[in-house]
Amino acid sequence: MPLCRRNRTTATAGALVALLALLDTMAAEHTVHQLPSPLSIIGAKTVWDVDSQSLFYVDINVAAIRRYDYAENKTYSCTIDGVNPIAPVILVQGKPDHFVVGSGNKLLLVSWDGRSEKGTLVKTVYDLGESEKHVRFNEGKVDPKGRLYAGTMQLESLGDIFQQKEGKLYRFDGKVGGEFHMVKDGISISNGLAWIESTNKLYYIDTAALDIKEFDVLENGDLQNETVMYDWRVNGEGPGYFGDGMTNDADGNLYVATWGGSKVQKINPRTKKVELEIQIPAKFVTTLAFGGPQLDELFVATAHTDTQDPPAGALFKVTGLGVRGLPMTKMVLKD
Repeated sequence: MPLCRRNRTTATAGALVALLALLDTMAAEHTVHQLPSPLSIIGAKTVWDVDSQSLFYVDINVAAIRRYDYAENKTYSCTIDGVNPIAPVILVQGKPDHFVVGSGNKLLLVSWDGRSEKGTLVKTVYDLGESEKHVRFNEGKVDPKGRLYAGTMQLESLGDIFQQKEGKLYRFDGKVGGEFHMVKDGISISNGLAWIESTNKLYYIDTAALDIKEFDVLENGDLQNETVMYDWRVNGEGPGYFGDGMTNDADGNLYVATWGGSKVQKINPRTKKVELEIQIPAKFVTTLAFGGPQLDELFVATAHTDTQDPPAGALFKVTGLGVRGLPMTKMVLKD
């Protein structure tokens, strides 16, 4: 090949590579927006309601349920007498003003109109009993088949929650007073849950373990073949932050909130690599969920401490990610 033609070919190939890199960068561009909301001490457990176009979440120790109204761009909050703390909050199929919440070692059914400052306790759905009075519910989500998975952790007042392993992960059949099935024990801090239906996998975060576990899900909802899908430790040392809440997009990628990391990480379970880091202007990023009319906006809750200034504790949304989430399943609750 003549030298001039070879140079032109090389230049063209180089330009094409540069163009593709630019397009990749453009596709990955995103924007973080702070939303109007109270500053939460521990904002957590986000769940998007497609029907009302609202994001529900909690402030755990303030014992508040919050609702961000997408159309109004406004956040409403309520507390419920006698219900403290609150985590998580679960949507109930066919009952738009009823929610299952964790409070201590109980699951409770509460009602709230989404606007008033007070909600109402309806009844106890399940009580773990005296043998589990040293723990509280911390995380819970509904799987694609309508089954609730809920995890516990030791009460903070009883010592270092990172050192103990008193927590358990349960599957609940959805019948008031019905059976709880333990699917995993030896847990420190029950947190992120995400299901990938195409591979029939459940991904789970015990915050203190510094990893993401992967399970195969059996037809009855039991878990098997536990493996570590992603490990944050390098040479046995943690990165200085912890995995907290988790969700997934329609392509099967995981999005993890980092407690102490000021970011959300996008992790590909197929490659076991971090593909994107989204910086959030708050140190303690707690939980996240896809929402919006097209399910293409990522809502992110955060926490604040006495040593942190706003916007720590605010609610955020991330736009321009170029991906969509999946509708969140509501719990099928039977009397």
